[in-house]
Amino acid sequence: MLTHLRPRTLVARLARAVSSPYYRYRYARALHAVRVGLAMLASILVTTGIDIPNGIWASVTVLVVIGGLQHHGNIRKRAVERALGTVLGAGVGLLLLVQLHLIGSMPLMYVLMSLAAGICGYFAIGRPGYIALLAAITICIVAGHGESTIDTGLWRTLNVLIGIAVALAFSFALPLYATYSWRYLLARNLRECARLYTRVVTGASVDSGEQLAAFAALGQRLVKLRSLMPSVAKEIDVPLKELESIQRLHRSILSALEMMATAMRAEPRGPAMTARDDRRIPNIYAVRATLIAIARALRFGSNTGKWLPVTGAWPPDALPIVVSGSEALNGPQWLAERFAAQVDELRVLLARTESHWNIERRSAVAAQR
Repeated sequence: MLTHLRPRTLVARLARAVSSPYYRYRYARALHAVRVGLAMLASILVTTGIDIPNGIWASVTVLVVIGGLQHHGNIRKRAVERALGTVLGAGVGLLLLVQLHLIGSMPLMYVLMSLAAGICGYFAIGRPGYIALLAAITICIVAGHGESTIDTGLWRTLNVLIGIAVALAFSFALPLYATYSWRYLLARNLRECARLYTRVVTGASVDSGEQLAAFAALGQRLVKLRSLMPSVAKEIDVPLKELESIQRLHRSILSALEMMATAMRAEPRGPAMTARDDRRIPNIYAVRATLIAIARALRFGSNTGKWLPVTGAWPPDALPIVVSGSEALNGPQWLAERFAAQVDELRVLLARTESHWNIERRSAVAAQR
């Protein structure tokens, strides 16, 4: 029966992994390994196919540019820095070789190389550090210790530029966007927050070991999100301070949720009181629905128009819990109110930047044009 339904072949799985952003995220390490291997092969074929001397430096450059970097934003930034450092270092290295051939003084060559290294070391401690470090390395590659010729220096410079071009080509051919990793990790955290929040406000017991493990996992993903932000900012052209605001609010939501869970374990009746009040139950589940909706928007992208309306368009019954000034709030209740308000703030922030991080919609709009 159903003999035509067979397990997916390896080719089909690879094709799906390449075409699907989520699968590219799940199998990012395997795809990165394939990309580095193919880029290495391409650099070897290019340099040996046309018999370029010192072709090994093209392969070395490929590894330097993309070997330890997965995401397109990082690779693009690293390639630009690599190109600037290479051009600067190659220029200085060639000048050192020219003076050696004109003056012929090896002691002067060593002094000038040491001076150049010291200057690069000075600028290596700071923002342009990678450029300065690569410039110093390229000076050594091009000039050697004075034994290289001008022709050798020029060939080595060409090889480094070829390596940069190959690395960039493969970063575009098999892109691994940090934006997708950022979105999926944030969506997973928000979905987990929705699950924990529901248990806390309805008075369900949460084991201390389970709570510790859950918040440890949330914290680990929060740290990963932080490391992705510079690349995300470059990929989607959003100021880093916007992502910082989302990260800060996300961290506050996790802190509020952890305090609510801790308070529930210390005083089980406190947080549960919010669920026993019939007026609060719709708002409690509205907050949960908001978290799930944001998570779905981040996960699938294409439906964000439904899940993330502009400020003021959110249905009234989905607004955060509102308590009249006459009501006295205990600690757990106040935390629940604050948590709900922070969730809505996060929704507004993500809605404001949705046109940037929603890569699927941006691609669809570009295709229509």
